[in-house]
Amino acid sequence: MRLHTHEWGTGERIAVLVHGMMSDHRTWHRVGPALAGRGYRVVAVDLRGHGLSPRGEYGAELFADDLVDTLPARPEVVLGHSLGGLALSLAVERLQPRRAVYSDPAWSLGRVGQPVDPAVFVPFKTADRAMVAGFNPRWDDTDVDIELATLALWDTGTARALSAEHLRDRTPEKPVVPSLVQIAGEGFLFTDEAAAELAARGFEVRTVPGAGHTVHRDDFDGFMTGLEGWV
Repeated sequence: MRLHTHEWGTGERIAVLVHGMMSDHRTWHRVGPALAGRGYRVVAVDLRGHGLSPRGEYGAELFADDLVDTLPARPEVVLGHSLGGLALSLAVERLQPRRAVYSDPAWSLGRVGQPVDPAVFVPFKTADRAMVAGFNPRWDDTDVDIELATLALWDTGTARALSAEHLRDRTPEKPVVPSLVQIAGEGFLFTDEAAAELAARGFEVRTVPGAGHTVHRDDFDGFMTGLEGWV
C-alpha cells in the first residue's frame, strides 16, 4: 500500500517520521520543521487506517510493509513513536537507514511487564475536547485540535487487529542499525527492568523525565534534547 506522506524541507539527507496509533503526520507539526531546520528533507507518513492513507486489512507486518513500499530507501534517520516504532522495527532491515530512533515504542517486553492491549484505545475514537485535554494536561490548544482531527479519521480496526490473540511481545532481539530507544519518564510501556534489558540487547536508552507517552507533544524541548547526537 502506498501511504499518504507530508514533507518539510529540501535537504539532501532524509529523515522519516512515523506516528503512533490514533494519530497521523500532523502529530509532528513541531518536529518536522525542527528537523528541516537542521538540513533534512523530512518525510512523514500516515499509516494505513490513519489520516489520508487508504483503509484495508490491518496488522503489524502490514504496517511495516507499507513503510517499505512508500519510503525512500536508506534514509539518514528514521524515527517512530509507539505503533510507529513497532512498524519501523519490523521494516528497518529492509529500509536500511543509517540510524533509528524509537520513541516509547509499542513493543512490550513480556518478561518484565504486562503488554498493553491496543483495544483499550478504541473508546478514544469518540473523545471530546475535555477528555483529550484531561488525559494530556501538558498539551497546548493546537495539539488538542490536532488530536481531535486525527481521531475523526482514525479507523479503530487498527487497534483491534493488534489485540487479543494478536497481542504479543515484539521487542527486537538486537538493533539492526545503530538505534536509540527514547522512554517516556511518565509513560506506561517501560519499567526500569525493561530499559535495562534493552540496553543489554545493544540499544542506547534515554529517558525524558516527566514526559508522558507522546513525548514530542508532552515536552518538545526534552524530546529534541533527547535526540542530540542522533538527528
